[in-house]
Amino acid sequence: MKKVFTLVAVASMFSFVACGPSAEERAKIEEAAKKQMDSIFNAASQSLTADTTAAAPATTEPAATEEHAAPATEEKKH
Repeated sequence: MKKVFTLVAVASMFSFVACGPSAEERAKIEEAAKKQMDSIFNAASQSLTADTTAAAPATTEPAATEEHAAPATEEKKH
């Protein structure tokens, strides 16, 4: 009786796994997952954009002054 029960249990597991979603259902699931990932990506990118604009200091100073400028190189004549 144990062998029969085990055989029926294994057969039912395989038949249950074989009954997966149809192609249409898989396409709907993939489309829903894509929409969800797009919304998550858009929210994250907006959050990063807002964080970088808020954290960036507003400066009006020039990037390099004469004191901090790199020294000019002179060409040597041979």
